[in-house]
Amino acid sequence: MIKIKISTRGRYGLEAILDLAIHVSEGPVNLKSISERQGISDKYLEQLFIALKRDKIVDSIRGAQGGYILSKDPGDISVKDVLDVLEGPLAPVDCIIEDKENQCDRFEGCVTKVLWKKLMDELNSITESVTIGDLVVCFKDSNKEKEIEYFI
Repeated sequence: MIKIKISTRGRYGLEAILDLAIHVSEGPVNLKSISERQGISDKYLEQLFIALKRDKIVDSIRGAQGGYILSKDPGDISVKDVLDVLEGPLAPVDCIIEDKENQCDRFEGCVTKVLWKKLMDELNSITESVTIGDLVVCFKDSNKEKEIEYFI
């Protein structure tokens, strides 16, 4: 089995962005709120949001009613956009990343690099095709099943 792991940085960052998108109608969302809802340290979220702001995934609003908002519509932010900022390239091995100096001395004759490249391309294709907006829809659909309607 090949293990391709996304670190807590990528997972928590994606969860935080999804939380932000779900609560977009409330205006700017502060990290403390995300921290409490998601069970992620607000100090850790601060580190993630510095990178997300730098790469224009989120914008910050200052002031008493401040917090963070998405810089674009959730449907225009792919999962790949978020993971690229927080994780770097999604590749099962370093040697297939373009402009990477980690190519071993067997790279030119390596047969398995074709497999690794194909796997990387599929990972990137999938994460590029799923948007934060898609995940919001999934969240809302999953919560509809939990809702109980009362009729009087």
